Amino acid sequence: MPRFLSRLLPRLVVLLVAPVLAFAVGAAAPAKKTETAIFSGGCFWCMEHDMKLPGVISVESGYTGGTLKNPHYEDVLTERTGHYESVRVTYDPERLPYAALVNRYWKLVDPTDEGGQFCDRGPSYKTAVFVNSPDQRRIAEASRAEAAKALKIGKMTTQILDAKEFYPAEEYHRDYAVRNAGAYQRYRMGCGRDARLAVVWGRG
Repeated sequence: MPRFLSRLLPRLVVLLVAPVLAFAVGAAAPAKKTETAIFSGGCFWCMEHDMKLPGVISVESGYTGGTLKNPHYEDVLTERTGHYESVRVTYDPERLPYAALVNRYWKLVDPTDEGGQFCDRGPSYKTAVFVNSPDQRRIAEASRAEAAKALKIGKMTTQILDAKEFYPAEEYHRDYAVRNAGAYQRYRMGCGRDARLAVVWGRG
């Protein structure tokens, strides 16, 4: 190859390839915007299972609202850490507005129970909506007021609280309802969750 061509070839390659790369980068779809919401509603196996809706990207079991850093399940069970069993929901707000997510939440819990949820007793099983912005708080409080009117028994006791750090639960708790379907169904039925929800919300 002539010497002048050997020097010219790399420049030609850059001139030809650069516009193609620029087009590809420019044409790339923007990253999908996602948001998160945190709910406590008793057993996080059940909440994780029931919050999987169209528009929800992931539901993660964990602990929030307490004082102990990096709590483990055994720590939370002592009822001395202040944590709630919770789920963190990551969702697409263009497909599922936060208001719809909160409205769904109410029908999955007994918000009249101040001592836990169903057969699970203690502060770590209480209900709460953890909000991470003024907008979420406004929507959650309005939704709670409407849910209170829809109750068939009792009175609304669920609190709307500012979000604290969320700690993912141990791996064996994740997707429990799918990975341990038989045990999960026996637990859910034995705990009386669905029977109680039918009474609280007038279903069934």
